[in-house]
Amino acid sequence: MPERPQALFALTARNVPHLFPPELLARLRAYVDIDPALVAHDFTDPRVRRVLARTEVLVTGWGCPRLDAAALEAAPRLRAVLHAAGSVKGFTTPEVWRRGIVVSSAAEANALPVAEYALAMILLAGKDVLARRDLLRTRRTFRDGDGDGDIDPGTGNHGIGNHGRRVGVIGASRVGRRLIHLLRPFDVRVSLTDPYVDPTEAARLGVPLLPLDDLLRTSDIVTLHAPDTAEARHLLGARELALMPTGSVLVNTARGALVDHDALTGELRAGRLSAVLDVTDPEPLPPDSPLFDLPNAVITPHVAGSQGNELARLGLTVVQEAERLVSGSALAHAVDPAVLEHSA
Repeated sequence: MPERPQALFALTARNVPHLFPPELLARLRAYVDIDPALVAHDFTDPRVRRVLARTEVLVTGWGCPRLDAAALEAAPRLRAVLHAAGSVKGFTTPEVWRRGIVVSSAAEANALPVAEYALAMILLAGKDVLARRDLLRTRRTFRDGDGDGDIDPGTGNHGIGNHGRRVGVIGASRVGRRLIHLLRPFDVRVSLTDPYVDPTEAARLGVPLLPLDDLLRTSDIVTLHAPDTAEARHLLGARELALMPTGSVLVNTARGALVDHDALTGELRAGRLSAVLDVTDPEPLPPDSPLFDLPNAVITPHVAGSQGNELARLGLTVVQEAERLVSGSALAHAVDPAVLEHSA
């Protein structure tokens, strides 16, 4: 590959300055010949096609057009795709792998803020912070006027707190693994379920490996980090949700389709479970969804992934991969097509 191979941005144009602020863009341009003013959102655009014909490196992100056979025919010199986001499933095709094009992803960098969000929500859920905030907002006092002491810190609320809290992690994805690592300093008991992880690997992660049903039965907080595959659709349905102990909490930062929302709504309406949902099915929810009004449901607008200044972390990953590519080193975050079927 030349010292500064021809490169092309292929993503939503407005994201370029957020992913590559000036200092990072300058570093990227030191390794590849790329024009930040030309961003491909349609590979059939004549201006794009002229550059695509000599492009060796695509720098992609959210909004990248699909790399189908026609697009790849227009890019005969393409050798690498450096993705400044997470999953590459949405725009890669089997033709990419057949041509031997190497694909790198910033999924590892994007996993960190998701794991941080999950960690924060787990700790807040353990203290029942959000429900207590609403109760305090209504009552405007620290003490319960009826004398039952349900928000009086002096009465020892035995169901509240993070000491010994049992956290069940569904999915040893990048986010799941990062979360397990982030949970280590805390006094919680973590378990894992994942059909692609064996006991030896779980031991390396420092957590017991349980069947899904057992994990659901024995967790105070269940956090979802499985990929959105056909097999995983409604992974948590009515039967599975019924296994969760009364008073337990479901946290979903993965994909909404992993949970049967009708069944979950039933459990929430009954007051048996609580939920923190950063992803839903559909997304966004319809305005009349009952989930918006249930006091034991916290809905956030898909903000767990990289936001604001966190986007530069994804750009940095691409810059570092471009440096490796040009120097002839192996990419640190190359995507293995063999594992795409059961990964995000």
